[in-house]
Amino acid sequence: MSARPVAAIDCGTNSIRLLIARLDDDGRMVDLERHMEIVRLGYGVDRTGRFDPAAIDRALDACRRYARLIEHHGAEEMRFAATSATRDAANRDEFTGAVRDILGVTPEVIAGEEEAELSFRGAVETLPDLPGSERLVVDIGGGSTELVRGADGPRGRISLDMGSVRITERHLHADPPTPAQIDAAIRDIDALLDQASPILTAPGLDALVGVAGTVTTLTALQLGIETYSPDVTHGACLPIPETLQYCDRLVRMPRSERSALRAIHPGRVDVIGAGALIWARILQRVAESSQLDATVTSEHDILDGIALSILDA
Repeated sequence: MSARPVAAIDCGTNSIRLLIARLDDDGRMVDLERHMEIVRLGYGVDRTGRFDPAAIDRALDACRRYARLIEHHGAEEMRFAATSATRDAANRDEFTGAVRDILGVTPEVIAGEEEAELSFRGAVETLPDLPGSERLVVDIGGGSTELVRGADGPRGRISLDMGSVRITERHLHADPPTPAQIDAAIRDIDALLDQASPILTAPGLDALVGVAGTVTTLTALQLGIETYSPDVTHGACLPIPETLQYCDRLVRMPRSERSALRAIHPGRVDVIGAGALIWARILQRVAESSQLDATVTSEHDILDGIALSILDA
């Protein structure tokens, strides 16, 4: 391990995020920069199988801004992890080649299983007071959802092709979504969750940790925070019954009402309902098969796992 600054980039379906970090004298990771931009790189990929040129341009503009920050901090080691949308896009080489020209690093199109492992590490290592030893970490992204279960390390993992952007584009077209559209989305989500039953419903679960933008935003909303604050949401414990009620309310809200909620980033307003629906269906299964009655929110996830993987080397 070293105190050198490193740069981690997580390029997902909805957002692209940067973390520049180093280790302190006690071996703990310290943030130097942490940024998120909603670029909707995965816009239309579920329907067309290709990146939209405008979406590529938005993501590359963010990369150029990130390149200046990386150079400023002198972070010579970098890892750029691209996830669901890039896995699915037939023209991904166009995007990854342009990223390499800007940042000087070849993007890694990581498999869903590795995405799950990195999310688990990022979440669990930053929550030292988690109850028990058997943890389930759920990472709801724009294009995929990762579920990983284990104690100090992941033991079971799965990546499912459902996320806030993908489910919105498939089903939730009206404003607000119609009951028929919501029912169709639920059927889609439930069919995919059936594949994760061994992870979701196995006995002995001590803690359920939700990470990434859908869960952290829902946490801020449930806590009544008008201005989103990671310092408040990280480690927050929320009752499952109340969360289920809030998710149901959110997915049925018109866009104008969601837009008025200041804790929701403008880039998430149109997809947060689908994310809430995915989270609710997961919580329903966990509540029915375990003694858990609350969840824990982590502001740290795959991005932190990427940085830690560099710092370990």
